[in-house]
Amino acid sequence: MATKGAIRGAPTRRDAIKGGGAALLGGGLAGCVGGDAPESTATDTAAGTASARDTDDDAYTVSMEPVGEVAFESVPERWIAYDGGYADMGVALGQADGMTGIGGADRYYTDVYDELPGVSVDRERIESNPEVRTKEEFYELDNDVHLYDPNMLENWFDWSQSDVEEIAENVAPFVGNLIFRRSDEWHDYRYYTLYEAFEKVAAVFQQQERYRAFERLHEEFIADIQRQLPPADERPSVFLTYEGTTEPETFSPYRLNDKGTSKKQWRDLGVSDALAGTDIENLSTTNRGELDYENLLDIDPDVILVRGHERKSPAEFRETVLSYMREHPVGGELTAVQNERVYRGGYLNQGPIHNLFLTERAAKQMYPDVYGDVTGGNELFDRGRVADIINGAL
Repeated sequence: MATKGAIRGAPTRRDAIKGGGAALLGGGLAGCVGGDAPESTATDTAAGTASARDTDDDAYTVSMEPVGEVAFESVPERWIAYDGGYADMGVALGQADGMTGIGGADRYYTDVYDELPGVSVDRERIESNPEVRTKEEFYELDNDVHLYDPNMLENWFDWSQSDVEEIAENVAPFVGNLIFRRSDEWHDYRYYTLYEAFEKVAAVFQQQERYRAFERLHEEFIADIQRQLPPADERPSVFLTYEGTTEPETFSPYRLNDKGTSKKQWRDLGVSDALAGTDIENLSTTNRGELDYENLLDIDPDVILVRGHERKSPAEFRETVLSYMREHPVGGELTAVQNERVYRGGYLNQGPIHNLFLTERAAKQMYPDVYGDVTGGNELFDRGRVADIINGAL
């Protein structure tokens, strides 16, 4: 396969953007294997957390595990993310126009943008490139940066390290870390929280001011939510699961004690994991265990959250999934089913915009007496302020 240099001859702007990335990639991957890294390090100072160092010629570097340090000589314009969480980060930073596709469009939810004035993504472009996972697609799209964890490509899609190095050298570097869960054995390097990863992406696009505005809004929002939480002994026990069918018979478990970003709202809301004290493991690449209704009845959680139904409205979910569970001879005995506290479980991959909406929804699901009914119109954060940040009115 011809390389970019062979096709174009002289170096281009995008060649300058990716400069240094390939040379650093191999060392970054090789150095990350062999033990858990800390959540943060002493070098993550206020100036260094984003790992971006401006120079007189506008070059800068961004460091993120597992790749390590990647050099940029100009800000990326064309980009792609593997999942909806990183795509949402790019949108939050005002970069929606540069997104050329996504690694998995089925798990990227954009309806929330409809509530934000002046914020949108090009769905046609995303749907034209909905599963970008092959080297040929990376060459074809010719992006300036790939917001992918390259180890995910190796472990899920049979890439080799040489494949990763080839794309980093001939197309553009990888910057990303799989953070939505923390139960995959192959992920033996540092994880990032949602906002730690968001800060890295902000450094890639040199949008630190937008990041800081989001961080302030998020901190104020969560603090306000947490001030109103009921005492711990009055909070519900929650079973979070994945089951994509409308007539569920078995349930794949998620553990809320897993610190992945997909459970952030539940941790912030202080709910208790219905699986606490059991030996049931979190869903992962290697663990595909499922529970049946009898297993679930032994646990009998106060609330059941079912993922895999985010394309449905709340009414459609109740008329299909909840209705089926209510009529099931064992499912109908569950406390959550009898009390109609079975809800959609939120996105698997969430970015900072998603998280605001999902936390608001989850607060209403868990504590309707405090925050209002989940189907009501009570807004817990300022949509206009979010839109202003995205649109650059800081």
